[in-house]
Amino acid sequence: MDIKVDGLPYAILSQALEQAKAGRLFILGEILKTISTPRPDYKPFVPRIFQMKIPKEFIGAVIGPGGKVIQEMQRETGTTIVIEEIGEFGVIDIVADNVEAKDAVVEKIKRICAVPEVGEIYKGKVKNITAFGAFIEILPGQDGLLHISEIDWKRLNKVEDALKVGDIVEVKLIDVDPRTGKLKLSRKVLLEKPEQQKDSRP
Repeated sequence: MDIKVDGLPYAILSQALEQAKAGRLFILGEILKTISTPRPDYKPFVPRIFQMKIPKEFIGAVIGPGGKVIQEMQRETGTTIVIEEIGEFGVIDIVADNVEAKDAVVEKIKRICAVPEVGEIYKGKVKNITAFGAFIEILPGQDGLLHISEIDWKRLNKVEDALKVGDIVEVKLIDVDPRTGKLKLSRKVLLEKPEQQKDSRP
């Protein structure tokens, strides 16, 4: 309100300010009837920019050789992903058209940066089969050995009797070799042990 007008009586200025205050409070009251507190998030279809941090040693894995990994994520989700190294972290900006695309990228990045933990259960894909077991990808780029003796409680003559390449299998990480870092998996520990193999001792 412009109050630099010569000759404007104080009473009129006071009345105008009171009317402005009453109008402002009325508008705020109408807003509160519609929504009294901020929403926890935007509606699912609203575009958004999301930022997350990862340890800088994972930047290369997220980008991939020649940018293959990050380009694939952008192509699959329709997002734009920008990574910058700042101090000890990789700062990632994700520009997405909707929350579903943003969540998909965040989940992929978290899986890439995840560190396998002994005792955790993973759902992985059979990548390769050998005479002594199967290699299961439990996290992106991280394979573990499921030895033939750890596939089932019953004895198997060959791995192919239970698994084939491409199968999705639930396994438990039972050990990490402290010298080589190789992952040792078990499937049978997640299966019920047959009655005849259960310990009958008290």
